[in-house]
Amino acid sequence: MSDKKIIIVLTSHTELGDSGRATGFYYEEMAAPYSIFADAGFEVELASLQGGEPAYDPGSLPTAEKQTAAIKRFLKDRHGLSKLAKTQAVADISATAYAGIFLAGGHGAMWDFPECAALAKLLGEFCAAGKVVSAVCHGPAGLLSAKDAAGNSIISGKQVTGFSNEEEAMTGLAGIVPFMLQDSLAASGAYTSGPRFRPYSVVDGNLVTGQNPASSTVTAENVVKVLNDVNR
Repeated sequence: MSDKKIIIVLTSHTELGDSGRATGFYYEEMAAPYSIFADAGFEVELASLQGGEPAYDPGSLPTAEKQTAAIKRFLKDRHGLSKLAKTQAVADISATAYAGIFLAGGHGAMWDFPECAALAKLLGEFCAAGKVVSAVCHGPAGLLSAKDAAGNSIISGKQVTGFSNEEEAMTGLAGIVPFMLQDSLAASGAYTSGPRFRPYSVVDGNLVTGQNPASSTVTAENVVKVLNDVNR
């Protein structure tokens, strides 16, 4: 049933601009929500913009002793790893099949999420159907191009968060990313943030966003709360 299914979308972009450095999705931002959604009784599917096996940010998958519990758990989940190895392409997804959509971050999302017409269309369909739209860290970059049925930004007038300017500057990538996410979110919606690199999530109706990798868990928990409220 669609009310018990969630789709997590990952970036397919692999390069940090012209820096020669690799990027992709951020592992914690996929692994933590995956486990939380599954534990809450939802069937979780994985998608990426191009489909197939997406690249992850190499810095987001540390050595075993430094991995979070969520990452360790996912790496032992054969079913989850199988889904990650063959993600669905966003263009092949139907909003009618899912109760909610979650955009994981990673710097790669800054390049391909805003430019993907299929993703923008899909998010608009979720919004129009009153379903949950959610994103964390750089994932909210995908919200920037999505429109509602009236042709307005789906975050217009909405409280929203995402990776802050201060956090981007601290990563040393402010001069490499194609735009500053905080500025773009603030231009379309009502941007808000918490302390840098600390858990912070905002819920505004059926829109749920999180600020940074540390916000992956609380953002996913908020998604579950909203979905449970919708299905009561």
